Amino acid sequence: MEQKSKVYLFMDEDTQPLAVLETPITFELDTHRLTDGAHVLKIVSQDYTGKEGIRTIPFTVKNGPSIEVEGIKEQAVVDGVVDIMINAYGKGDPKTFLVTGSETPQSIPYWVWITIIVVIAWGIYYMVRYLG
Repeated sequence: MEQKSKVYLFMDEDTQPLAVLETPITFELDTHRLTDGAHVLKIVSQDYTGKEGIRTIPFTVKNGPSIEVEGIKEQAVVDGVVDIMINAYGKGDPKTFLVTGSETPQSIPYWVWITIIVVIAWGIYYMVRYLG
């Protein structure tokens, strides 16, 4: 009979294993029970002779709604009144797909305004120079 290795799964700094399984295994990690942010999955394997191997896998959970902030950046120096637009939206139910609105509303980037002004200025120059 073949001797199987045991695998102990730990999450972050927990001392109690999340699961104790025998190899080969397939394991589903339900991230809905974890808080958003950085986590570490620690896998400890132990063969039938008692030798251990350890592997850590850092990962980031992002189940909560995305938060978009327009009008202020991290570590910004501000003065006076600052207009800030905040939008939070979640992924919804992954089993259904229903379009109810557009993407996150954002202000028009400055480069778009510059492009529009340059095109209009060129049009006026062309009209004055060649049509006038």
